[in-house]
Amino acid sequence: MIRPRLSSVIERRLLVNYRVDPHVAAALLPAPLRPHLVRGQAVAGICLLRIGGVRPAWAPAATGLTSENAAHRIAVEWDGPDGVERGVYIPRRDTASRLNAFAGGRIYPGKHGRADFTVREAPDAVRVAFTTRDGEVEVDATVEPAGELHGSRLFTDLAEASEFFRRGSRGLSPNADGTHLDVLELSTDAWKVTAGRPRHVRSSFFEDLDRFPPGSAVLDSALVMRGVAADWSQGEPFRVGEPISLGCGAGAA
Repeated sequence: MIRPRLSSVIERRLLVNYRVDPHVAAALLPAPLRPHLVRGQAVAGICLLRIGGVRPAWAPAATGLTSENAAHRIAVEWDGPDGVERGVYIPRRDTASRLNAFAGGRIYPGKHGRADFTVREAPDAVRVAFTTRDGEVEVDATVEPAGELHGSRLFTDLAEASEFFRRGSRGLSPNADGTHLDVLELSTDAWKVTAGRPRHVRSSFFEDLDRFPPGSAVLDSALVMRGVAADWSQGEPFRVGEPISLGCGAGAA
C-alpha cells in the first residue's frame, strides 16, 4: 500500500501543557495505550498549529496550502515488538480548513472537526482562540515568549521539555468507527522549540469536571515552535483492544 507523504512548514505551533492525574488520564485512553508519566504525572495539552505549504512531497512549495488547526493530546506509551514505544493520543482534532475537514480520515490520517479561529500575533504575545462548530470545545490561549522555561513541575528546563516532545512524534487518533487508531508521524531535521509563558489559558476540554475532576488537570507550561520545515507520513493503523468512544468530539488532530 502506498502511503503518501506531505511536506509543510510549521509556521507557528503553541504547545500548551497540563500535568494530569495519571489515573484520570488512563481512563481516557483505549487499550493498550497508557499514560507516559513524567515525575509521576501524565502529560496532556493543546497543540495550536498554523501550518503552511502543505502539499504532497513531490509538489512544488508554491502549491501548498495554509491552515489553522488544533489538537487535544495525551502523551502515551505502549508495548511494541521491540520494546516500549511512544506517541500522543489525540481524542480530537479541529481545523479552520474545509479541505482538511474533508480530507482528514479519508485521504490522510486524522479525522478533523470544523472550528472558527481568532488569531492575534504581536511581539510580546500570541493569542489563539477557537470554538468548534459542534459546540463541544472552546479554547482561548495567550502565550508570551520567555527566555527560559520557568514554573514547570513536569520539566526541569527547556532542553528536557524539547526532547520529550521531539520523541513523541506519532499522533494516534480514533478512526470513524472506533475500531482502530489512525497514525500520523511528524519528521523534521530542523526541530527547535523555545520557551513560552502562559499568560491566559481557558479550555472547556480540560475544565470539564466530568472528564477531569477538580485539581486533576493543572496548567503547567508552554512551548513555541516557528518556521520549521516538516514532513508528515501515514503509519500502520493501530488496532485497539475495544471500540473507542468519540463522545469528546467529532474530530482529532
